[in-house]
Amino acid sequence: MDDVASAKVRLPVARFRDASEASKRVAHEIARLIRQRASENRRCVLGLATGSTPIRVYRELVRMHREENLSFFNVVTFNLDEYFPIKPESPQSYHRFMNENLFNHVDIIRSNVHIPSGTVPLENAPGYCRDYEDLILKFGGIDLQLLGIGRTGHIGFNEPGSTRDTLTRMVRLDSLTRKDAAKDFGELDRVPLLAITMGVDTIMQSKRIRLLAFGEHKARIVQQALQNRMSSALPASYLRQHPDMQYLVDGAAASCLPPSIFGTSLQ
Repeated sequence: MDDVASAKVRLPVARFRDASEASKRVAHEIARLIRQRASENRRCVLGLATGSTPIRVYRELVRMHREENLSFFNVVTFNLDEYFPIKPESPQSYHRFMNENLFNHVDIIRSNVHIPSGTVPLENAPGYCRDYEDLILKFGGIDLQLLGIGRTGHIGFNEPGSTRDTLTRMVRLDSLTRKDAAKDFGELDRVPLLAITMGVDTIMQSKRIRLLAFGEHKARIVQQALQNRMSSALPASYLRQHPDMQYLVDGAAASCLPPSIFGTSLQ
């Protein structure tokens, strides 16, 4: 059994007026980190997420690049996941998403951008995933990992059943995850069955983790991830073990949480 008893850890939960306010808070933290690393002549390694949740973060970062001289020249990025199989130019590809929402609008060095491949030959996938892990380590690990949370409790594409020690790998997508993605693909049958994702342990090795959750449809899973027993049945629950983890939620996503949880220690 891989269930873990909950230790006493501080898990800050910050509630914001709306998604825009929360997103700006994270974007400004990322900007400060980029500038700090640049002043030290060091790379800033970011773990990035896709989907509707982080779009406002990327918009704010692009604005700061254009209006406040925020440079991405020292930034290295690793994305959490990608559908499989999928071509990078596909409208649903996370390669295309990241280019359209961030990379095409800033001065990042393209060789410093890393997104899991949706076209690697299936037989080569295990070796490819090991190489992805090794590359993260080569760059010194992820300084800040940006996350969303799926309705299954997944982080990245670590669906229920993903244990605490999992690394980058090929996974089968949960039926609820595929149902939620159907609107992007036009119909359920077009949604890939598989994906490549960073593992839970890969994510947990990040120095900081910031998870954004917005909307009433995320309220119940946020409450469960914060208060249910840590277990592979709810991969996001493992985040409670991280020493520098923060949930940033709007009022709707926080609607199932008790007032005492905000900024308090959890048992």
